[in-house]
Amino acid sequence: TGGWQRGGCCTRLSRAACLSRFVCFCHGLCCYIRCRRSSHVIGPLINKPCRILCRQGGHRHGPVEARLLVLLLAGLAIAGLGYPWLSQPRRNRITRSWSALLLAVCGARLRVRGDLPAPLARTGMVPGQPGRLLLINHISWIDIFAINAVLPARFVAKAEIGRWPLLGTLVTLSGTLYIERGRRHAVHAVNHKVAEHLRMGESVALFPEGTTTDGSELLPFHSNLIAPVMEAGGQVWPVALRYTEDGQPSRAAAFVGDDTLAHSIWNILTARRLTIDVALLDPVAADGETHPTRHHVAQAARQRIAQHLGVVVG
Repeated sequence: TGGWQRGGCCTRLSRAACLSRFVCFCHGLCCYIRCRRSSHVIGPLINKPCRILCRQGGHRHGPVEARLLVLLLAGLAIAGLGYPWLSQPRRNRITRSWSALLLAVCGARLRVRGDLPAPLARTGMVPGQPGRLLLINHISWIDIFAINAVLPARFVAKAEIGRWPLLGTLVTLSGTLYIERGRRHAVHAVNHKVAEHLRMGESVALFPEGTTTDGSELLPFHSNLIAPVMEAGGQVWPVALRYTEDGQPSRAAAFVGDDTLAHSIWNILTARRLTIDVALLDPVAADGETHPTRHHVAQAARQRIAQHLGVVVG
């Protein structure tokens, strides 16, 4: 019938339309709660500028923790129940919108530098063309959502992330590729999957440092997962992340050392005017000529990120 059957009634809305309305509902709910406790204009949260003018109501409505929990549960519902029925471009559009909303709920401002074609920004892929591999410096768990709010991508991550409560389930349902440390042939298996997604025109993202830093340094890049993009004939895009508060470098988002996920989330929620800078740097050729090996590609990408961040690397 083309609709969903429920309680003896069949709706004419497609699954995609229902998901779209659900995302809009969650967006409107979070906008309303944010509006009630804010005295300023709210900037863009989803795809189009959404400005809500409001006045302080005198109380604090909707604690930010509750809003974040509602958003995470909504994301789980969308990814778990809806994504299996949707094409990859549609999933990516929802992922981008949801990630932008997460940043807004956390009180983080997103600032993007670099050129990005509109179709690629919306879906993260160009069918019929080789995909791109994003190499990103790693600071926090929220890095993934900052990137997805700019350019929806399929991430490669260490397997323990999938065991995080709520967030781990969410990134798993969104299609993250996991790699088990210490397992033989793990890299080969992940490389095979990465190559498949690149051939379909998708954007694949990874953190080549292999761990997080506080943003003041840039660790050596591992090159094991760069081979697929060279085989697929795609491009390597260095992406530099930086966190600031009032224009000054901030460690509020850093997820390092013995920090727990709960403590890291709290630091972000309580940061003042946290800004996430996402810089899309010039692509690095991965055709085997300019940079003949994956090690050369990794080093070139690291140098570009270091230069942008003003970090000295050996």
